Amino acid sequence: METTIRVEKLKKSYGNTTIVNNIDISVKSGEVFGLLGANGAGKSTTIECILGTRKPDNGTISILGMNPQTDRKKLFEYVGVQFQEANYQDKICVSELCEETQCLYKEVTDYNELLKLFGLIEKVNSPVSELSGGQKQKLFIVLALIPNPKVVFLDELTTGLDTRARHDVWKCLSDLKQKGLTIFLTSHFMDEVEALCDKIMILKKGNIVFNGTVEEAIKNSPYENFEDVYLWYAEEEKIDESI
Repeated sequence: METTIRVEKLKKSYGNTTIVNNIDISVKSGEVFGLLGANGAGKSTTIECILGTRKPDNGTISILGMNPQTDRKKLFEYVGVQFQEANYQDKICVSELCEETQCLYKEVTDYNELLKLFGLIEKVNSPVSELSGGQKQKLFIVLALIPNPKVVFLDELTTGLDTRARHDVWKCLSDLKQKGLTIFLTSHFMDEVEALCDKIMILKKGNIVFNGTVEEAIKNSPYENFEDVYLWYAEEEKIDESI
C-alpha cells in the first residue's frame, strides 16, 4: 500500500515552549490512524500543521504526495475535514448546508445517500439549529465526506452520540475504509480506537510515547485493558488500581 500521509521531524514551538517535538507519522492508503493524547498533548497543533492551517517550525509533510502549504487548493479536492465544533448560519437547513458544501468541489458524493447512510435523511429539510448534538455530529461527518475524499480527518467523531449511534458510525466508516478511504482521527473513547484503528500514536507533552498497534500497546504495558494502557502511556499520574 502506498503512503497517503507522511510527516517527518515535525516541530512547533511558541516562544520557549515546545508544543510538538520531532513527530514522525506514516499512514498508508486505506488505514485508520488514531492520534491520541490528553488535552494539551499537541494533537490539535499536529493536525493543523498536517493540514497546512498552521506553519511548522521544522519538518516535512505530504498528503497524497502533495505539500499542504503550497498545493493547498489542489490537495483539498481530495481531503475531507470534520471538526468537533463548527458554526453555521442560524436558519440554514441541512440540505442547504450540504448543497453549499457541494459547490466547493468538482467531484462530489450525493449528499442524500450520505444522509441515509448516517440516519439523517428525515432531517434533510430541518434547520441545523434544531438538530440534537448527536445529529449535528453525524452531519459534520457527512459534510467531510461530500467531496468524495481519499483522506478524511475526523476530530472526536462520535462525541454526543449514544451507544447505538456510535456503533452505526463505526460501521459506516469501516465500510468506507474497505473502499479505500484513509481515515485520520482523534478520540477520547478507547473502545472506539480499538474498534476502528489499524495504528495509533500517543502523544505526551508534544512527544511520541507510543507508536504502533493497539495490540502492541497492550503487550508493552503492565495492563490488559486498553483504557488503562492508554492512561499509563498518556498520563503523568499513576493509575490507582484500587478504584
